[in-house]
Amino acid sequence: MATVLNQLKIFLFLLLLAVLGFMTILDEKSACVMSFFTCKDDLSVTAKQTFRSYNVIPSAVLRQGNGIIFVETTDRMDEPPLVLCSIESAAQVYPDRPVVFFMKGLHDIITEKDEKKARERFPSLSSYQNIYFFPLRLEKLFADTPFLPWYEKIKPRREVHWTHVKADACRIAMIWKYGGIYMDTDVISIRPIPEDNFLIAEHDRRASNGIFGLSPYHKLSWEFMENFVQNYIGALWGHQGPGVFTRVVNKYCGIPQFNSMDDLKCANVSYLHPERFFPIWYPSWKKYYEVWKVLPTFKNSYALHLWNFMNGERKSMVVGSNTLIEHLYRQYCPSTYEKILHNVISHQ
Repeated sequence: MATVLNQLKIFLFLLLLAVLGFMTILDEKSACVMSFFTCKDDLSVTAKQTFRSYNVIPSAVLRQGNGIIFVETTDRMDEPPLVLCSIESAAQVYPDRPVVFFMKGLHDIITEKDEKKARERFPSLSSYQNIYFFPLRLEKLFADTPFLPWYEKIKPRREVHWTHVKADACRIAMIWKYGGIYMDTDVISIRPIPEDNFLIAEHDRRASNGIFGLSPYHKLSWEFMENFVQNYIGALWGHQGPGVFTRVVNKYCGIPQFNSMDDLKCANVSYLHPERFFPIWYPSWKKYYEVWKVLPTFKNSYALHLWNFMNGERKSMVVGSNTLIEHLYRQYCPSTYEKILHNVISHQ
């Protein structure tokens, strides 16, 4: 009788081991299905690429709402040095934050190979691991926002300022969807902005949309979009850009007055002094391309807006010119500067 009981115990023990093993196999298969992987003992190269591409998407990279966002709304892919300097300077100043460049002319990035190919287009930026490139798809970006009905009805060929108008819309939708900081591509970052939710004053009576930061799905972003659509006048320069921000700021705060270098509060966000980003005012934009006897410290500024829309003469940084902009390139976007220097030397 004892022998039979012992044999029964052994049988039940082996049966239990078999059941546990079977459950483990099921769990592994379930995990494989959930991860879109083929169930093998080791991940194949294709599976690793799939996993990488699954994570290298805007919603994953920008999931913490702390990204620095740049946008190119034309099909241009040969970005000028100032654009590259703007992106590089942000990557330097914010090394622990993703710096993302959305480009309308960029092909879809599906695999790690696609991402590598996109980075190779801009060798001066390729060494920065916190820089990402993504295609800009307006219909997808505007989905579930007040912009989509407007965008579906608009006739771009009839819009005299279409490039600027769609750029004005894109930046608001980006910050609504992802949060973080938006910057124009003629902004050189020089030190971190110590605010998460902020707007900036261009001058005493006008807000700027060239730089701003808000958390994802912030009520102000939604209000900007509604104001944009409800008051749309595409033929009026600036009406859909700084005009939108100014109208919303005035709604909550009237016309904020800066009586000192201190920043203000408006609609529960920081409203930053013009000196933070516009220490050189737009009528004097050429000063960036001049030689200074004493270089300015910009001690009250976080970034410098270079007013590139004023640059009809297409002035650029010239190596060896000793201009203010050359000093800025050398300090805040050294890889871009070295690339320009190398091109100059190779053509001599």
